[in-house]
Amino acid sequence: MDTEHLKIFVEVVQQGSFAAAARKFDIDPSAATRAVTSLEKDLGLRLLERTTRQLVLTEAGKVYHENACKILQELQQASDEARDLAGSPAGVVRVTTSVTYGHAVILKLLPALREAYPALEIDLLLTDSIVDLLAERVDVALRLRQDGDTSLIGTRLAKIRYHVCASPEYLKQHGSPRTPAELAEHDCLRCSLRGYRTQWRFRDATGAAVQAVNVGGWLVVSNSLALHRSALDGLGPALLADWLVRDDLASGRLVDLFPNHETTPTDFDNSVWLLYTSRFYVPKRVRAFVEFIKQRIGGVAPGLDAPAGLTALPTDSETLRSAMLRDAQSATYSLV
Repeated sequence: MDTEHLKIFVEVVQQGSFAAAARKFDIDPSAATRAVTSLEKDLGLRLLERTTRQLVLTEAGKVYHENACKILQELQQASDEARDLAGSPAGVVRVTTSVTYGHAVILKLLPALREAYPALEIDLLLTDSIVDLLAERVDVALRLRQDGDTSLIGTRLAKIRYHVCASPEYLKQHGSPRTPAELAEHDCLRCSLRGYRTQWRFRDATGAAVQAVNVGGWLVVSNSLALHRSALDGLGPALLADWLVRDDLASGRLVDLFPNHETTPTDFDNSVWLLYTSRFYVPKRVRAFVEFIKQRIGGVAPGLDAPAGLTALPTDSETLRSAMLRDAQSATYSLV
């Protein structure tokens, strides 16, 4: 069995085309076609029905694909276990997070990660789309919101606090709103995500009174990096996360307009989540990355309880491994 041919076949099925699979392996599409043809020749049967529009697994192909996936997973686990016996964490860790969080937080941590684990290779996928961790063979996801994927296991890393920010230059020219309601008189910078562009919510220091403020403005953008840049350039007030504007607030480049209020575009329970797929064996390379991220970004924040049944991952390696294995064997959570 040529395992490379097997990997290409599985990728062709996953991607739905030879060309897309070839791009994944950085090979010519004809090479991907030859690999699958070679498998079919060795087996003496057709695995894929090819049309001008799509590829469809034959009945025999479905059985072969299912078992091929299991074989490749077992081979990967065998490689991971053998590599882990060699000592320090080594190999590729495939990580995904949003474009903004990647630029603002994760990229800044990479020099220290490199120093701590020089044998690790990081394959960082920055995208604002929700990535299928299994399909894309992603080891770890760092995400800023929850959704309905019940196949993932993980923990909250840190609570997110939002701030309504504006530059000193903007405030000199247009004045500073004294109350959240006065934002209606300003051209606010808004995010185009559903639920983010028309209303911001405020809660006073007591946590009792919640005020919804309708906001408007001439600029709507789809990315928080662009909102951040626009706020720094004095184009208006923007609602931005603490991890994005912390340095700007400390330096005075941006001003928090309502420091005595909690603010949110959606709800007040916003967090950074670390997520991974359920599997029996968690390689040392993944455990090392998770441990590093937890130490740098934070564990479950003070006063922030994990969801029912979810144990925050510890930071020491052996306990971390045990916790990840226990979670993987016993539970899944609806986290994205």
